[in-house]
Amino acid sequence: MTGNKFQAISLGQGQGPIAAKMIREAMKEGTWVCLQNCHLAVSWMPTLEKICEEFSHDTCHADFRLWLTSYPSPKFPVTILQNGVKMTNEPPTGLRLNLLQSYLTDPISDTAFFHGCVGKELVWEKLLFAVCFFHALVQERKKYGPLGWNIPYGFNESDLRISIRQLQLFINDYDHVPFEAVSYLTGECNYGGRVTDDWDRRLLMTILADFYNRDVVEQPRYLFSPSGNYYAPPKGEYEDYIEFIKKLPFAQHPEVFGMHENVDISKDIQQTKILFDSLLLTQGGNMQGGTAGTTDSALFEIAKDILSKLPSDFDIEAALAKYPVQYEESMNTVLVQEMERFNNLIRTIRTTLQSLQKAIKGLVVMDADLEALAGSLLVGKVPEKWAKRSYPSLKPLGSYVADFLARLKFLQDWYNVGKPTVFWLSGFFFTQAFLTGAMQNYARKYTIPIDLLGFSFQVLSTDTSETSPEDGVFVHGLFLDGARWDRKNGVLSEQHPKVLFDSVPIIWVQPAEKSKVQKSDAYICPLYKTSERKGTLSTTGHSTNFVIAMLLPTDKPVQHWIKRGVALLCQLDD
Repeated sequence: MTGNKFQAISLGQGQGPIAAKMIREAMKEGTWVCLQNCHLAVSWMPTLEKICEEFSHDTCHADFRLWLTSYPSPKFPVTILQNGVKMTNEPPTGLRLNLLQSYLTDPISDTAFFHGCVGKELVWEKLLFAVCFFHALVQERKKYGPLGWNIPYGFNESDLRISIRQLQLFINDYDHVPFEAVSYLTGECNYGGRVTDDWDRRLLMTILADFYNRDVVEQPRYLFSPSGNYYAPPKGEYEDYIEFIKKLPFAQHPEVFGMHENVDISKDIQQTKILFDSLLLTQGGNMQGGTAGTTDSALFEIAKDILSKLPSDFDIEAALAKYPVQYEESMNTVLVQEMERFNNLIRTIRTTLQSLQKAIKGLVVMDADLEALAGSLLVGKVPEKWAKRSYPSLKPLGSYVADFLARLKFLQDWYNVGKPTVFWLSGFFFTQAFLTGAMQNYARKYTIPIDLLGFSFQVLSTDTSETSPEDGVFVHGLFLDGARWDRKNGVLSEQHPKVLFDSVPIIWVQPAEKSKVQKSDAYICPLYKTSERKGTLSTTGHSTNFVIAMLLPTDKPVQHWIKRGVALLCQLDD
């Protein structure tokens, strides 16, 4: 379809009426129309749905066709999906098939393009294979969830295509390949343009450095994996590369991604969880078998059990009297603010459960909110209404309630006994406020502007301490994901087989002047509130999940741990 027989428009602000006019004309004349990026015109989708509902043999020319392109979107009209022919373009699974697709599609499959670097064939073909391997690698990492990428990105063939064309351009125009420029364009622009998380960007550039370097060209057998199963093939014809790719292992081991074998277990657990969550969704409103009476009594007992464990609200006035606002002690303010935040959550849980009990007894109407609450309680999920008022947590209902009560006890003990010697970092509602309080105390004690301060970190060898440090704070309750802590040598170390998380001993978080913090080869390890890792920027400027970056000593190159996806977590999901 060419010329005036085919029209395409990319949807966006103000494009709706133009698209509607194009469809009306095409219906009469029998031409084709393609509306691109429907997911960007969410507000116009109901209008499109109405237009499609009016299609009939009487109103449409026999040759008329309407094409729609869209990313997966919950706002895309279901009726259009049901009545239309659906096509999806997904990357093939596995490194071998991914590489094969790259070599069998344009532009690499074009003979003139493949032989487009006359006199520089070795450099071109080696780096071409390297960038295709990189493309397959970044796509395949998605299956490992947060250990692969914090946010699953839609890297696609267009990213590879532009990177390959730029690579050929640079090889032809320069005597020596400007790796820095090529790496910037590929990593920061083409692929990096999709990356919104700074830690993912660090990972992307670390992976790319393994493929865009002189050794790939100069070494006859440059290894892409420690096992040697994957390497840069010797120079050959186009058909030789296809044959080489076909002989690669069908299933890949995590080591090719620079990851520990334990990630396969994490991936299987994650896929199982998704499967069971999907099964629960298919159950609809009838969450449990049996009569309505047994369901009601079970619900009433769950609500009664949680209410019996809930303590009364914190007395904010008494807390302010005992821990007043003091210039030299910011932790007093932190305690009172934490109590206020937890009071909001306690009240939400209490009032919703009391309303549910009344609804079961027939004293109030069971509205949609209470229905949703009941449905969540029956399948052991944290109700959405609670989650909106809560700190981030991926725990099931039973563990969530136990964790919530432990946090309340932590604050109550602080109020009763005094400031703890070791703080349970995971127990805070708003962790950043606590860390700011620690820095503020130091700044006021030594009269240093707070914006000149940073943190230094020291992992101790013990899990308890009877005394608090002179400066800074002791914190505990953190877990390492993707690595373990070698307590004997005080460095990051490889995980034990089948042990996914490792508890970290006390960490001394010590404020210090940024200019005096010594540069080291330590691994900059992000700390997250939950294992999901991704979060959104809140109005305070803080991520809803990321807390702070900690420096952890290592006897291996930091790139090793970056590719492993190593991070600290405040809490686990169980």
